[in-house]
Amino acid sequence: MAERERDAQGKPLNARPRDGLGRPLARGGAGTPRVPDDLRLPPAAAIVEAQKFLDANMPFHAHEVLEGTWKSCPTDERPLWQGLAQLAVGLTHLMRGNRVGAGSLLRQGHDRLIGFEPDPPHGLDVAGLLRWSEGLLDDLETGTLPIAPGIPALRATD
Repeated sequence: MAERERDAQGKPLNARPRDGLGRPLARGGAGTPRVPDDLRLPPAAAIVEAQKFLDANMPFHAHEVLEGTWKSCPTDERPLWQGLAQLAVGLTHLMRGNRVGAGSLLRQGHDRLIGFEPDPPHGLDVAGLLRWSEGLLDDLETGTLPIAPGIPALRATD
């Protein structure tokens, strides 16, 4: 078995190339550009970058951006950022055809956003994200995969 890549501190890295939905490809293959493991963007920049990935049908990459912010944000905002990241990875599972994983992560993300909708920080459209995820969860409860899950808008479009 090949030795796993590690950073300077000995932490394992996942250096395998990945496709647009984050699935690992064979070593040495061509994949989509990766989001750096140590990327930590401030909220406004993270929202813009994650939305670009969502608009490009690359929710796994959006999840990576949002996860970086979740790991570096103030404690009181962690459920918000974790919920956003879980919605993105739930959409990833949905696009991969994994109904069970999609439902679980969409539910967890949805539930973490509850309570942020009255006065959402950073201009986030929490109410819209809750409606979007509820629609997908309703579809998944019927035992089917939604044909067109739509692209969630992180910020309200006026």
